[in-house]
Amino acid sequence: MMTIETMAQKLENTDFQLTDEQKDIKAYVREFAEAVIAPRSSQIDEDAKFPFDIYKEMVDNGLVSMPYPETYGGGGVDPVTECILVEELSRVDLSCALACLVNSLGSQPILLGGNEEQKMKYISRITSGESLCAFGLTEAGAGSDFMGIRTRAVKKGDKYIINGSKLFISHANISDVVTVFAKTDTQAGIRGLSCFIVEKDYPGFKVGKTEHKLGIRGSETAELIFEDMEVPAENLIGAEGSGWKIAMNTLDHSRPGVGAQGVGVAQGALDFAMKYAQQREQFNQPIGNFEAIQNMLVDMAIRTEAARLLVYRAAVAVANESRDKSMYSSLSKCFGGDTAMRVTTDAVQVLGGYGYTKEFPVERMMRDAKITQIYEGTNQVQRLVISRHLIKNYR
Repeated sequence: MMTIETMAQKLENTDFQLTDEQKDIKAYVREFAEAVIAPRSSQIDEDAKFPFDIYKEMVDNGLVSMPYPETYGGGGVDPVTECILVEELSRVDLSCALACLVNSLGSQPILLGGNEEQKMKYISRITSGESLCAFGLTEAGAGSDFMGIRTRAVKKGDKYIINGSKLFISHANISDVVTVFAKTDTQAGIRGLSCFIVEKDYPGFKVGKTEHKLGIRGSETAELIFEDMEVPAENLIGAEGSGWKIAMNTLDHSRPGVGAQGVGVAQGALDFAMKYAQQREQFNQPIGNFEAIQNMLVDMAIRTEAARLLVYRAAVAVANESRDKSMYSSLSKCFGGDTAMRVTTDAVQVLGGYGYTKEFPVERMMRDAKITQIYEGTNQVQRLVISRHLIKNYR
């Protein structure tokens, strides 16, 4: 049992402040986002196209490579610092934040389960900016229920022949590499799922329709179709049947990043609403003088700060490979997404009629925020995951 003395010591050793390096990175990314991305955000949303020119600048400035190990050309930052990177980009434009995040999600199976040859070959291509990487898990009949996957991989000699399709895949139409999950044994349940590294020029690889979306319009989403696609056997990640474990570990690592997206877009909306409330006058005074507006802004700030701390807590759990990392990953993703939607909606309300127009960025932020409650497991699924962990821990 923890004594008062040991509890006090533990609290004394808990530091919720960022390190000097993290503060420098935060300032560096914010300056980049404000100077390079912010002037283009409205046009990126309007065009609904991936901004390759901005992506190149992100590569040249080390933002894309930052989360990866130095061995493969990365910056070697820890998961908390990666969340800071994501937050600062999302504060200005969630689509551009996804230029980094989709790569990270798609390549995570290689980092977690791949051999050294696979890591050297593919991760270095991502950190250099040579390749974009996508994550091929979701199907039309298998969103939250991954065991509903129907894509099939059959080994023939030194190749696997894959047939099936994937839906709602971020950057599917522009990525050079995709980590694809397929069943190698349809009778083995969760042990029948495997993961493969697929390149876009493999025979049988096709891109289907591109989705027309509500938000994150600068991050393109498309369908993938595999028709007798030939994949070298050496591109199997891990062993046959390890796909389920790889997928779950990948999502444990990526969900704090979704929480960080939520924190970032919420902070961006809060910042804009605060400035607007001090400038917009009604009844001969700034609307920020009115208690009703002040209470809204305070609640927005409370939620954003709480979500940020929960994201950092989850990132630490992931960094330490803690036993409770799955629960904290789901907590951060769920609360971060809900916070993003609540805060951006309130920001639109603070601006009133102007908030509903494209003249100001909060309407785009509200549209972008919605996806954080949906992808990488809906928030309803996150609550299911969290409840299972709570029940298990309290038995």
